[in-house]
Amino acid sequence: MEHSRQGIAASGDAPRRRVLVCDDEREIADMVVSLMGREGFVCTVCYDPLSALDAMRRNAADLAILDIMMPGMDGYELARRIRTFSNVPLIFLSAKDEEVDSVLGFAVGADDYVTKPFRPRELAMRVRACLRRASMPAAAADGTLRMRGVELDPRTHEASLHGEPLSLTPKEFALLRALMEAGGSPRSAAELFECVWNERPDAAASNTVMVHVRHLRKKLAAIDTSTEFIATVWGVGYRMNAE
Repeated sequence: MEHSRQGIAASGDAPRRRVLVCDDEREIADMVVSLMGREGFVCTVCYDPLSALDAMRRNAADLAILDIMMPGMDGYELARRIRTFSNVPLIFLSAKDEEVDSVLGFAVGADDYVTKPFRPRELAMRVRACLRRASMPAAAADGTLRMRGVELDPRTHEASLHGEPLSLTPKEFALLRALMEAGGSPRSAAELFECVWNERPDAAASNTVMVHVRHLRKKLAAIDTSTEFIATVWGVGYRMNAE
């Protein structure tokens, strides 16, 4: 049986991500759904693996949290079947805590493995981390990031737009890299400041990031004025335009 429940997101947040929870123990499944809802996710809860498989085939989730020990079809088999048609992140939530269990979980396609009992805050952080990794653009074999004609090579510290070199300061390069690695998802000024300056954000952090974003935009526009490469997401932060 499958049910959908809506999490409440704060005004101005990015579009809510969808999380599917499958556990035959209803109390645990409902507790996880409640937690995910408080974190702002839209949730689908399934109490048996066949319902979860059907929901995943209907593209009902951006991430799935699966129990392992379920009747009829265990979580390992469920993950194997999901992996035949979907690459969404999968997190196992299980009472099985032996090393061999987690190894098998990763072998069948899981992205993370959390043992019961779990800390709610940790599970929420694991979910967000998996979703962030899934949204990152695939880098080329040489590690180069590419998006909308922008190419950035972290190894050689070189960047270009449509083949024309971009002359960037170290901070501008790091800022562009952080935005590209986010794969089009918005990042807050505080996150960008912490990532680029390696310091805790202070009262001036937002303004510092805004100034460097403005410089980046000018350098990109000097080569191509037809595209807005870096968008401001009001109330959230900045993102690369991936389309």
